[in-house]
Amino acid sequence: MTRFLLILLFFLISLLSVFKAPAYYFWLLAILVTEYPLIFAGITTILVLSGIWVKKYQLSGTIIGIVTIIVFLSPIIKAYFIGYDLKNELNTAFNISNHIPDTNNNQAPFSFTRLFAGKKVVAHKTLSYVSYIDTALTLDFFPAQIAGKKPCVIVIHGGSWSSGDSKQLPELNSYLARAGYNVAAINYRMAPKYRNPAPREDVQNALKYLAAHSEELQIDTNDFVLLGRSAGAQIALLSAYTLCDKNIKGVIDFYGPADMVWGYSVPSNPLVMNSRGVMDAYLGGAYNKVPQNYEQSSPIRFVDQFSIPTLIIHGENDVLVAYEHSNKLNNKLNDAGVAHYWLKLPWATHGFDYNLNGPGGQLSTYAVEHFLKAITTP
Repeated sequence: MTRFLLILLFFLISLLSVFKAPAYYFWLLAILVTEYPLIFAGITTILVLSGIWVKKYQLSGTIIGIVTIIVFLSPIIKAYFIGYDLKNELNTAFNISNHIPDTNNNQAPFSFTRLFAGKKVVAHKTLSYVSYIDTALTLDFFPAQIAGKKPCVIVIHGGSWSSGDSKQLPELNSYLARAGYNVAAINYRMAPKYRNPAPREDVQNALKYLAAHSEELQIDTNDFVLLGRSAGAQIALLSAYTLCDKNIKGVIDFYGPADMVWGYSVPSNPLVMNSRGVMDAYLGGAYNKVPQNYEQSSPIRFVDQFSIPTLIIHGENDVLVAYEHSNKLNNKLNDAGVAHYWLKLPWATHGFDYNLNGPGGQLSTYAVEHFLKAITTP
């Protein structure tokens, strides 16, 4: 009986690979389930095999267990199918010619063996990039591990505009530094003390600082790329589409809110996050009180034919930032004729890139590096 109940429990947990998490802690569990699937599939396999000694409910437990293992492994299976055409789709989206070297020595977008890969850390240094009357801001600089002046990726962290810092999810920073890109993960002024457009101004000041110190930091000032996650993606997109800086060559949007007006009208599950409260703090009130603030903070409103190339990455099971944000942005970029690509991950939830070697982590990392190769100077 105990075996059967444990298998049934894991079956219910496996459903987080298919359906959206119903509450906050289930969302955290969903990240682990979908990006560390082998651990959960392995435990279930042990429970199934234990049926050799456990006779009660043996057949029913075994059948449910096998189904559970398949569901746990479904992100891996789906990742293979998405990865199969990913290179060609990126090449088409950004007009990449065949003579451009492929990402990371022709490695596939997804590999089963990389699920077991470790993490390689690049040492960084913390620099103060701007001082205001009431605060100073820093950035973590990861130098490119290939000699010479290299492009610079400015990373903007998530955290509902009110939390988080430059230390968030640093694995990608190290990966890109090893691939030959400088990376500057910035801190910015946060709500509720500071409101939009303060973070956008911080991005602008980070660009000025990095350009002014380009010689010592070995930065190619013609090649800046903005990368943001969640709330940071809104800041990255808004900055990319409104700063009109010719040295910003592209923007990478990890599950970011692109339409703040629409987003306020369709709040997230309150058991996961009070999205309206978060937006109120960032924009100075509810939509009916300050509609202009919501309009001015919506990146989608500033997309036109002159907008820079954009990479969108979003999981369909995101319970914090609705998948529809990326769909709306994708459609707007299509209408404007802007070079872009939307990497859709059917199983993934918000923050899936916590594990760079997981199914979503591998595909998104491949897409990011391929995108950088397409838009920056070799």
